[in-house]
Amino acid sequence: QLQLVESGGGLVQPGGSLRLSCAASGFTLDYYAIGWFRQAPGKEREGVSCISSYGGITYYADSVKGRFTISRDNAKNTVYLQMNSLKPEDTAVYYCAADPKDIATMHVNEYSYWGQGTQVTVSS
Repeated sequence: QLQLVESGGGLVQPGGSLRLSCAASGFTLDYYAIGWFRQAPGKEREGVSCISSYGGITYYADSVKGRFTISRDNAKNTVYLQMNSLKPEDTAVYYCAADPKDIATMHVNEYSYWGQGTQVTVSS
């Protein structure tokens, strides 16, 4: 059974850092583009970052550019999202998603598999 599991969320003060992990089971991530998305209460799910299947191409939303870094370790079947300089507006449930393609996008409807999400709360 294909499964994605996010971890690493939590409560952090503004300016702090978190690293989210997205671990895959039941399939190999090597041939999958991966996206990180987030959804705040009352808002639509939005793309945060994505990475191509081979890791050579990454994209970031303007709101996180320069603060977040996406990476993947195919040997560990895991994708990461390093989040630095966190702001209260980064508070949301963060989801990872996978799709069997090379080039990643940040469109919600272009991903086939989704994790259950991990809560990130940025507050003093």
